[in-house]
Amino acid sequence: MALGGSRTGLAAALIAWQAGVMTDLSNPGARPAPRISFVSLGCPKALVDSERILTQLRAEGYALSKTHAGADAVIVNTCGFLDSAKAESLEAIGAAMAENGRVIVTGCMGAEPHMIRDAFPKVSAITGPQAYESVMTAVHEVAPAPHDPFLDLVPDQGVKLTPRHYAYLKISEGCHNRCTFCIIPKLRGDLVSRPAGEVLREAEKLVRAGVKELLVISQDTSAYGLDLRWAASPWRDREVAARFLDLARELGSLGAWVRLHYVYPYPHVDDVIELMAEGRVLPYLDIPFQHASPSVLKAMRRPGNQEKTLDRIRAWRAICPDITLRSTFIVGFPGETEADFEMLLDWLDEAKLDRVGAFAYEPVAGAEANALGLEPVPPEVKAARHERFMLRSQTISAKKLAAKVGKRFEVIIDEGGALAAKGRTQGDAPQIDGTVHIATRRPLRAGDRATVRIDRADAYDLWGTAV
Repeated sequence: MALGGSRTGLAAALIAWQAGVMTDLSNPGARPAPRISFVSLGCPKALVDSERILTQLRAEGYALSKTHAGADAVIVNTCGFLDSAKAESLEAIGAAMAENGRVIVTGCMGAEPHMIRDAFPKVSAITGPQAYESVMTAVHEVAPAPHDPFLDLVPDQGVKLTPRHYAYLKISEGCHNRCTFCIIPKLRGDLVSRPAGEVLREAEKLVRAGVKELLVISQDTSAYGLDLRWAASPWRDREVAARFLDLARELGSLGAWVRLHYVYPYPHVDDVIELMAEGRVLPYLDIPFQHASPSVLKAMRRPGNQEKTLDRIRAWRAICPDITLRSTFIVGFPGETEADFEMLLDWLDEAKLDRVGAFAYEPVAGAEANALGLEPVPPEVKAARHERFMLRSQTISAKKLAAKVGKRFEVIIDEGGALAAKGRTQGDAPQIDGTVHIATRRPLRAGDRATVRIDRADAYDLWGTAV
């Protein structure tokens, strides 16, 4: 419970990380370092926030506790995007209060402190998302830092909660879109992009530290640099513009796999497909289309011309035939009719996306969708539509994966072994996409790349032999 959370899907990695870094920091004759227990909930963007806080804790000489009960304080990094996520966050705070009592709450739910205070009036402190300095101030008050920082204990790339061979690279905070189902701008503010040189220097450190795959994330990756007016910043011997295409090109020069997530389908995204065809970045695009019905998309305040989107998908595949397209969709949005849903299924048949996820719409407190005056979709209808959608997407996925049988693919190893291993193709992101189950005659280690001949497939995973 002390580190992780079901929403991150990284509990095993976090436990392994704990075992490697939770050493006793005390010197002979010095008082023991204060110990902090940490809970990280939410999306990869929140995970990066957790990594930054943990890096600062280590820099200041704090140790980390495997349990709440043995800690001087507990930090809970919350998720507040959906009501179910808020409930999970409150549950985690409650467990920390019961087991420890000295609890600092941060993250998206911290933007609504009244909800936390109403449930737990004795929490030590509440800060909002990205409020790293406020978190550390609260830690200092609850558990004062050692007199001398132990900076040598912090690796150059900072503390990471992912396995050593891949890392999330956050290029911006906040979002300037105003989708009616989303409250992220209220929680995290408008778009704030990092200078390109700063992002690239972080990426270099990660690659030097052994990272083989960079997962580029933000709330809206393709809007990167808009707030900076694409201003250039120095990197190595040149200036690099804060522009999606320029950043992707330079990241592709570092020798690691570069995977692009949360890409809003602006027209300039087309330019990045050329980089994929050239092998500079992975032929993988994560685009949240959300729906296909023009009326639903209008109510969501999302781009609504899905016929044009189909034309773009065909053009992308013509330029880069190996491209993998992943997307997420919402079913049961207020006002969605059976005709709207059938249109979504027909669009999915036409688009033949490689990887698809779907969520039954869940009202979010503070979202504009609640005030649109549209007829709510009954829960049983939402559940039925979600099941129909997933069955349709499984059929498409099964056919696409079956076409890979007999072919050879480069696979990055996530779980090594002497006779068997697990990994991913270039078309699979960690935690959310499929797995390649590998039979091997030579030992494979996490982070290795191996050529695998695919022997069989199901709707989500592949099985093959290392060659």
